[in-house]
Amino acid sequence: MAPSTMRSTGRGLRAMVFTGENDLWNRKPVYSEIVRRARKAGLAGASVFRGMEGFGASSLIHTSRLLSLCDDLPVAVVIVDEESRVRALLPELSEVVGDGLIVLDEVEVMRSADEGRTG
Repeated sequence: MAPSTMRSTGRGLRAMVFTGENDLWNRKPVYSEIVRRARKAGLAGASVFRGMEGFGASSLIHTSRLLSLCDDLPVAVVIVDEESRVRALLPELSEVVGDGLIVLDEVEVMRSADEGRTG
């Protein structure tokens, strides 16, 4: 089987939302609410990444190191789609993020040229 090649599908916008794993929105994790809203908006996808160590607005270091009792680790939610679709979600993200941070950057979206083929 030949190795797949990548092809550009064009420009997009990546939203990265930084929050804490214990941050809540209506008694649910903020990261879970962001994923739910991105899905409801029909975006291409959203992924949640749990950090091992970090700090934010409070300047307190949160870490997963064995000797630490911290259970509020950093979390990043990453969303990539067409710019207009991501920007349309921004008011909803701002509503739930609270003390978190939203970072936007332009990206080039690459997909496998074999995507969609079988066999």
